[in-house]
Amino acid sequence: MKFENVLAEVDGFGRFQQMMILMSVIPRMTLPFHFLLNNFVAIIPSHHCDISSLDDGGYFGNLSQEERLIVGIPVQEDGTPNSCQMFAEPQYHLLLNSSSMTELPTVPCQNGWVYDTFRSSLATEWDLVCDQRKMNRVTATIFFLGVMFGAAAFGYISDRFGRKNSLLVSYVTTSLFGFTSALSYNFTMFAVMRFLTGFGIAGISITSIVLCIEWVDIKHRTKVGVLMSLDWSIFTALLPVMAYFVNDWRVLTAIATSPLILAMISWWWLPESARWLISNGKVEAAHFYLRKCAKVNGREQFMADLKPESLSKVILVENENRKYSYLDLVRTPRMRRLAILTAIVWFGVACPYYGIIFNVSGFGLNIYITQLIYGLIELPAKALIYFAMNKVGRRSSQGGALVLTGLCIFCNMFVPQDMGLFRTAVGALGKMFSEASFTCVYLYTTELYPTVMRQNGLGYSSFMGRVGVSVSPLIILLEEVWSHLPSTIFSLVAVTVGLTCYFLPETQNIRLPETIEEVENPRRRSISASDEKSQP
Repeated sequence: MKFENVLAEVDGFGRFQQMMILMSVIPRMTLPFHFLLNNFVAIIPSHHCDISSLDDGGYFGNLSQEERLIVGIPVQEDGTPNSCQMFAEPQYHLLLNSSSMTELPTVPCQNGWVYDTFRSSLATEWDLVCDQRKMNRVTATIFFLGVMFGAAAFGYISDRFGRKNSLLVSYVTTSLFGFTSALSYNFTMFAVMRFLTGFGIAGISITSIVLCIEWVDIKHRTKVGVLMSLDWSIFTALLPVMAYFVNDWRVLTAIATSPLILAMISWWWLPESARWLISNGKVEAAHFYLRKCAKVNGREQFMADLKPESLSKVILVENENRKYSYLDLVRTPRMRRLAILTAIVWFGVACPYYGIIFNVSGFGLNIYITQLIYGLIELPAKALIYFAMNKVGRRSSQGGALVLTGLCIFCNMFVPQDMGLFRTAVGALGKMFSEASFTCVYLYTTELYPTVMRQNGLGYSSFMGRVGVSVSPLIILLEEVWSHLPSTIFSLVAVTVGLTCYFLPETQNIRLPETIEEVENPRRRSISASDEKSQP
């Protein structure tokens, strides 16, 4: 008897699993809120130098605000006031002839800036404009560096101490530093708090989906993988609505963290992974959760006849006391090959995905509208990838979605800037395919790694994905070199990695591997739920 046989007997997708998924959605609300928060808290509004220092107590004080701008700030080629320069002294003659502005002495802003907005953001709070403008992009990189290291840490914690304990640590860590970041009194403190928030939230991202996948049967894995990703799409669409009505970045940051208060309460009812418990020799605890599952799903008779000691034969582990680490990813040839390929795929999925998201203002429409469209376009992406994974399998779905993402990014390079609506449409299409690839990669990676290394494998893969996320804001900065350079890089990465996916094995309708030995010595595994029930 295999674990899938046990799951089939207690119902692999009953009320127990559905309640667990609903409880997992609560903390997962914070994922899109925090991952995309930088788009709204780091908005740079239109601004110009504060020219109050030019007031010499004479004629300047009698001028209207419009006239003060004329005599105090040079005009750019598009006719708007320069954002970073001011005249060294008032140029009153410009009131009569504003065209004679050539070679007038200018200096950088001497007394700060004036912002044409009622919204509070990082830029308005700490003057992150002009020479400091890049710091707004850097905050996103800092956050995702935290996610990157958090993924590695929580991958190990989850495989070493259990899925449930890992989730509690991530809830507490994210809550603590998320709320503290909203109280930051300078940019340095905010950057540190965002790094630590990213570190904690990585545990929610990678652990919750593994816990749910390990509790469902083969037949429903695809459905659960897609359902678990729907929360991202729904709350991605909700975030710009929240940001539109919340004018203070501190309040918005606190709201983005608040669902974790309810998550910490609901944590007490979350089950531990029975697969993990059995793999670690904790058959009594596994029997307790399986009995609870059977009771909720109305299958109590089976567990009444199954003794705890019988579970030790469900998953055959060479050494129950062995503690696995990231080194086990590279000790054996097939695991080493798997680790290299999943790292490449995760980098290739994450880098273009966030390249599209972080360049949300570059597609021609208001960022709130564009972000809302990006969230809504993910819903058909879920339906598309669900159909594709069931029909053509994980490998072709993953590779095809990435290639189509790259093609959309490439095509958008040739759409004129003044065709804002069409640029947004092509960008949204690329976002749809990119989201489809992200939905697939979580499920695909979970199915590729064995139970004893599943969280380590997903944590390591997510680490490599966050490397891609961290560099994507920096790639966008290359537009200063050539406007199409970022899009060229993102499209090449997506297409190249999409083709790399075809070196991975297919996992559709295949029983989850439990040990490294099963990965190193492939054997015929059940290819359907009905076959699983019929196996001895």
